[in-house]
Amino acid sequence: MLSSVVRRTDGAEEVVERESCLVCDSSLVDSELYERYNVCPRCRFHYSVPARERIEGLADPGSFKEINRTVTSLDPLSFSSRTSYKNSVFRDQKRTGLTEAAVTGTCTIGGTTAVLIVLDFGFMGGTMGCVVGEKVALAFEYAARRKQPVVAVVTSGGVRIQEGILSLMQMAKTAMAANRLAETGLPFISILANPSTGHAFASFANLADIIIAEPGAIVGLASMRAIKDSAGDQSSVDVHTAEAHLQHGMIDAVVDRTRSKDTLAALLDMLMSKYQLTRREKREKPVYPEPTSSLVAWEAVKLARHPDRPSSLDYMSQMVTNFVELHGDRVFGDDGSIIWGLGQIGGQTTVVIGQEGGNSRDDVDRHGGRTSPEGFREVQRAVRLAGKFDLPIVTLIDTPGPNIGIESEQRGLGSAIAKTMAEVAGAQVPSIAVIIGEGGSEGALPLAIVDRVLMLENAIYSVISPEDAAALIYQDSARAEEAAEALRLTARDCYDLGIVDVVVQEPPGGAHTNPQEAARHLRRILLQELTELQAGSRKKLMQSRYKKFRNMGEYSSHFRTAITREVNGLRGIVSTRVRRIRRSSDNESDNDVADGFSSPNGNHEGA
Repeated sequence: MLSSVVRRTDGAEEVVERESCLVCDSSLVDSELYERYNVCPRCRFHYSVPARERIEGLADPGSFKEINRTVTSLDPLSFSSRTSYKNSVFRDQKRTGLTEAAVTGTCTIGGTTAVLIVLDFGFMGGTMGCVVGEKVALAFEYAARRKQPVVAVVTSGGVRIQEGILSLMQMAKTAMAANRLAETGLPFISILANPSTGHAFASFANLADIIIAEPGAIVGLASMRAIKDSAGDQSSVDVHTAEAHLQHGMIDAVVDRTRSKDTLAALLDMLMSKYQLTRREKREKPVYPEPTSSLVAWEAVKLARHPDRPSSLDYMSQMVTNFVELHGDRVFGDDGSIIWGLGQIGGQTTVVIGQEGGNSRDDVDRHGGRTSPEGFREVQRAVRLAGKFDLPIVTLIDTPGPNIGIESEQRGLGSAIAKTMAEVAGAQVPSIAVIIGEGGSEGALPLAIVDRVLMLENAIYSVISPEDAAALIYQDSARAEEAAEALRLTARDCYDLGIVDVVVQEPPGGAHTNPQEAARHLRRILLQELTELQAGSRKKLMQSRYKKFRNMGEYSSHFRTAITREVNGLRGIVSTRVRRIRRSSDNESDNDVADGFSSPNGNHEGA
């Protein structure tokens, strides 16, 4: 027989002996997955886990050391009910072996030292009374003093009614303690297990830098009973789950319990190791050959839109290791056209943001790479995360433009674009943008106000699509090829105008002919540029970025180069036409000499 903790409909728990899954009725006997993780091997239902077992599953063996264990509950209000509050606390202490619903301590997770906070639903529903609030606050303060990150695992069922208004005040206490940790720039990661509701959820748990939830977890401020009572139907249950919160952009990821430790270890390793770039003995700026491509504009458009051209996900898979994808704008939703998270490029922890249109018609959630307000707000989150942990930012740009429509306007598209531009432009960390395909107008620009703008040889960057430009200028979208030439949208054009800093060569025929080689070459240049940017001070970095975009459109050296190129081209055209006119004139003179001139009356006169 296997023991399992089961929640009754009244919110209480009881321990039962179980041979089969209560969800899918499959056998749990001899299941290694259930024995080790309390997860059904068939339907993956995640059963409740006591705090001690949770710690054992996350902390490296033998590394956990509990702190503040002697802090215990007293009954501050002398709460009166059918059952004495003190007796209830004593009963749960005896049953669980815990002094309170929170267990705190230090440990290592994948070799990184961290402060661990675990709430136990088996102890009075994991509710947050005075002692739980105190232990959580003490853990945050301990972490801030010791310069250690915090990981909190939340399983809480609501309010500690027996402590009245003092229970409510623990929300303020823990929120202020979480703020103190945030001021130090240390990471805070929370895991929302089943259930995560009430005071803990609406305070410190939602102030984490990264929020992860277990599959199927009940997540939200109100308890499931309160949701059912207010909605009156079972369908409301589906909108109160971890998956629903992920869909609406409120959490970063849903992670199976079997992968929780590995995910935490990767995140802590990247967030706690300040990215160390190999310093150059001399801080010389890398020198690249000037672009020599004379690609016709319309050919560049076709190559940039080639269906087999590598996308952001393709480049990430080739260039970024240990990538952990994060989700959501914490306001409304999660935009499939934006892929972002933490990863390592050449061993350097980096915040990577990519625009993704997808390579399949089934990728409807990606909107063809058109970014929505939620996507732009996700970029803002990514930039703030990079700033807090002093991590460089790399953006991969590939979009036909923003996701324009009534719903986008109602959700603040213009505001989201403006605020994203301000956030990216004001980032206090090194930043690089790479235009890998289409750089479409307001969809691309917010991700490109950075220290270095790289552009692949066959990519395009334009204020409007050639088709739309032709429709506006010529009232004929069929003249898109002609409009493309006038828009100056090729990599060579953008380089000459000073819009981009480096044009990255592609394999012959385009990046789609050899994606691995294209990614290898781009990765090498990215590392060189990151090294160069890191070598300077942050103050100079910001000044240089401001000056760069402040001078866009002025009569600069880049602008002179572009104008000179245009003038030389016009001179060549004029010279050619003049030579043709002269040759034509000389031929007419020779004919006149040979044949004589015609007189007014039609008679010919000799020379």
